[in-house]
Amino acid sequence: MIVVTGATGQLGHLVIKALLKKVPASSIVAAVRNVEKAKDLAASGVQVRHADYSEPASWEAALKGADKVLLISSSEIGQRAKQHRAVIDASKKAGVKLFAYTSVLRADTSPLGLAAEHKETEDYIRASGVPSVLLRHGWYTENYTAGIPGALAHGAVYGCAGNGRISSATRADYAEADAAVLVADNQAGKVYELAGDTAYTLAELAAEIARQSGKNIGYVNLPEAEYKNVLVKVGLPEVVADLLSDSDTGASKGGLFDDGHQLSKVIGRPTTSLATVVAAMIK
Repeated sequence: MIVVTGATGQLGHLVIKALLKKVPASSIVAAVRNVEKAKDLAASGVQVRHADYSEPASWEAALKGADKVLLISSSEIGQRAKQHRAVIDASKKAGVKLFAYTSVLRADTSPLGLAAEHKETEDYIRASGVPSVLLRHGWYTENYTAGIPGALAHGAVYGCAGNGRISSATRADYAEADAAVLVADNQAGKVYELAGDTAYTLAELAAEIARQSGKNIGYVNLPEAEYKNVLVKVGLPEVVADLLSDSDTGASKGGLFDDGHQLSKVIGRPTTSLATVVAAMIK
């Protein structure tokens, strides 16, 4: 039995979709905060169980009978390490044979501020003694292509990544890799640095948007504080704006670049190209 946490989230939903191609639906458990939002998963034959990162007591029942658990990191910045500990403790108590965690690329050395909670979680997993595998995700291409409508409206891509190269891949690429590792044998103790096959700068992203849209789109590199203010002005919560601007600065220091090609090796195909994702968003 494989339990996937955060299963109604964007990544979790895709992981279950990938797992359904590999194992019977009856062997998959979707652990979710809101059971009502998981009706489509239940309809596919997946077991749906209530579990909330903020309710430690909910995890014992959610993980009953689990052989493997995929902890998809919480989205509540500042609360994640504490929330993750509850799932790790419950997994240890349940005697799971493999505990997988979606961390961040090179969490132990990353210049990104968001890496701190991931590293803290990784350390706690190791200390727990639960057999584990770390799935360190690079950046999602969608993190940038979601801003294409704004770029088209304003004639520019804004950021503070400088000339930093970003080896991103799509959520579906990462989800496919997560599922592949969950069903594979002998994964305990492994660490996967997962990232896209090719890298680009934000100036190159702007050029690709311009090429496909036929509009004049440039890249405007701002100081981190100014970029954060831009994000807040367009409606993002301050905590999210802070994370994105800090991550751009981390990218300028090489924090989102990787050329190890582990992701494409795990999924057995090239990762989805930037041009493909840009095309889908423009359409």
